[in-house]
Amino acid sequence: MPSYEPDFRLDGYEAVNDHVADQFWGHIGIEQDSMTVLAEHHSDDAAHSFYVMHNGAVTWGIPGEPQLALHLKRDPAARTFQFDHAELPLPSMAQSWLIARGCPEEKILLPDGMGTAAADEATRALEKRLRSDGDHFALLTSYTHDSDPVETTVMLRALDGKAALPFRVLLEAVDTTAWTHTLREGGFQTFQAATQWWEAHWNGDKPQLPSPSPATRTTAVPGLPARPAPPRGPSR
Repeated sequence: MPSYEPDFRLDGYEAVNDHVADQFWGHIGIEQDSMTVLAEHHSDDAAHSFYVMHNGAVTWGIPGEPQLALHLKRDPAARTFQFDHAELPLPSMAQSWLIARGCPEEKILLPDGMGTAAADEATRALEKRLRSDGDHFALLTSYTHDSDPVETTVMLRALDGKAALPFRVLLEAVDTTAWTHTLREGGFQTFQAATQWWEAHWNGDKPQLPSPSPATRTTAVPGLPARPAPPRGPSR
């Protein structure tokens, strides 16, 4: 049986300084036993490792839950390491973050059987765009409903102030019977309009997502949140 527990390959290594050591423990090490590796890649020179992980201490069940992207940077000569990390709600967003830091896209794809499978071509196409074009939108907020119906919503803001539809919402819905998921995207001209859709969706109205402009590139990367922050979803 394969092991999905993280192996950070840090035997014989020390953090480059005390601050990095404290940060690594606080963000990664303290919950390492609760983490599952969904995909990983290691450079041939051992200087870089890239991980998409699920943190079981955050929520329950693999489909749709917040992902953890980790980039370990080692100095094999000095036997020291540094790291960057990000918490992102969709695997494709975590992959995009890692790809932007030098990980080859084909090396960080989730293997077959890891989580749910894309249900259709529209989902596969949107996930590929999110992976390969991760520098145009900032993550504002996300919410995952982790019992049936399993859904994740993500709100994004365009970094380009001239974007025709500067606010985007991603909706991932999981079919726990077929063990598949769909991912759809909607575009909004204003933060208020995006928030109104968000509130209606989580209040049970389930409005359709307005189609984004086909000419606008859609991406998602971590960024500074807008103010005020949108609602995160219903009470659990």
